[in-house]
Amino acid sequence: MTGVLAGALGLLVGLVIGTLGGGGGVLAVPALVYALGQDARTATTGSIVIVGIISAVGVLARLRGRTIDWRTGLGFGVVGVPTAWAGSLLNRAVPQPLLLLSFAALTLLIAVLMLVRGPSADQRTGGADISPGSADGGSGVPPVAGVTVVLEARTRRRARVRRIAKIVGAGSVVGFLTGFLGVGGGFLVVPALTMLLGLSMPAAVGTSLLVLTVNSLSSTVARIGHLDPDWAVIGPFAAVAVLGALGGKLVADRMSGAALNRTFAGLLVVVGLFVGVQSLLAL
Repeated sequence: MTGVLAGALGLLVGLVIGTLGGGGGVLAVPALVYALGQDARTATTGSIVIVGIISAVGVLARLRGRTIDWRTGLGFGVVGVPTAWAGSLLNRAVPQPLLLLSFAALTLLIAVLMLVRGPSADQRTGGADISPGSADGGSGVPPVAGVTVVLEARTRRRARVRRIAKIVGAGSVVGFLTGFLGVGGGFLVVPALTMLLGLSMPAAVGTSLLVLTVNSLSSTVARIGHLDPDWAVIGPFAAVAVLGALGGKLVADRMSGAALNRTFAGLLVVVGLFVGVQSLLAL
């Protein structure tokens, strides 16, 4: 019976990850704790394994498309490796109620940010990356050729530095929270890619899956020696979730960026409120 329930929950988690590029860990942790009876520490470990498997399959399913920004995704993942390790160490020291309350507070904060800011016009229409701007300052009068080259070079350099700084900062935070809360970090990566780096929602979804794969792998390695996963639960959960993720990709291909944004934020609100109330009642 436990295996059947784990499979049903895995289907839901897989659909969410495949459709939204994240949020699976946000569902997997509460599912493992409240529906399958695991403690928070075991659930966060199991969630990392499950999300990592689903995300890797999601990346493979998108290899032929153009919805993955490989440089940004690998940058996010690599800078998050040491902080994911630190988060995994802290996970073992924090009491379970505080762990779940932190989880709830973070999901609600991100949901509010997504609902308040929403996708920009470029993101709704599948816009490109950050533009360095116009070298002539928008006046319509082209400056001297040599000055134009210098101004364009400086603008590109500044834009590149700002972008790298955003990737390093956001990637480090996401890596830490992946290790600490046992989530892949997609519910943070997707907003960061859209709101900070200007990626369209479809591109953010694909790139997020790459980041989740790297973060989950590094967090799992950090827990070697402390891993005690319940494979009777994780096995059917992950197997069915993979099928759900492939189905979720088909759903994502038919949804607009604005609809994906609202759906993602709504999911975070529901899960954050549920986990927060349950954690407060358990104090």
